Order: sequence, then structure tokens, then C-alpha cells
Amino acid sequence: MRHVYDCPLRWADMDSLGHVNNVTYVDYLQEARVDMFAVHAPVSGGEELAEGVVVVRHEVEFAAPLVFRFEPVRIETWITQVRGASFTMAYEILDVLPDGSRKVYVRATSLLTPYVFSSERPRRLRPEEREVLERFLEPATTGGRA
Repeated sequence: MRHVYDCPLRWADMDSLGHVNNVTYVDYLQEARVDMFAVHAPVSGGEELAEGVVVVRHEVEFAAPLVFRFEPVRIETWITQVRGASFTMAYEILDVLPDGSRKVYVRATSLLTPYVFSSERPRRLRPEEREVLERFLEPATTGGRA
């Protein structure tokens, strides 16, 4: 199951050419992740995954420039892998066009691990967190990329 987040574009997100600045996309990914786990989780138990994780790695593929407009851009998020102490999240930032086709601006993945900030150590996923993650699971089909 994919989670859908409608992300507003902010004037401050733009570069001098009117495109969304490359570093801003990572902020959008975080907003979509927090929305997925903290606001619209399908079951309780994954709330800590919204803020209590650290990013181990981001991979971002820029497919097309996104220019400022007043309509939000759609971000679809899903999980491609769940391991004992980490999970991989995939994203697409896109528009669904009137004919049903998709214009993708960014494809990305993040390797995330639960983290105990007070002791500065990673931790294993709890069973209830694993349950939340598995509801969004769509295994990657091409070399780990979504």
C-alpha cells in the first residue's frame, strides 16, 4: 500500500531559476515520512518511526524540474524492505495528469534505522513498528530501487 501526501510548494523552496532547489526535495521526503507514520498510520504503534529514526542513506534521482505553482505536488511513499534494525522507504514526487499518466519529478529511497537519541545508539524494530511497516511493503523490483 502506498501512502499519498500532498505537499505544498513554498516560494522559499525555489532557486533563482524558479525550480524547486535540489536540497529541498529531501525536506519534502521527510514531510511525507512524518505524515505517513504520525498523521495517517493505518494502525497505532509506528508513531516513533516519524521522529525516532535516523537516515543512514538517501538516494535521489532527479527526473524533471519542478517549478513553482500554487497546487501541491503529490508524494507517494512506501516500504521496500524491512530488516531487524532498519527499513528502506521509497518515494516518488509526481503529478497525476488529467489523462491518468504520471509526471515524475523525483524518485528516491532512504535507508532508515530506529534510534535511541538519549543513548545515541540504533535499536531493533519493535513488533508493532514492523506491523506498521509491513502494511506499506511493496518489495523493490529492480536492484533495490523503487
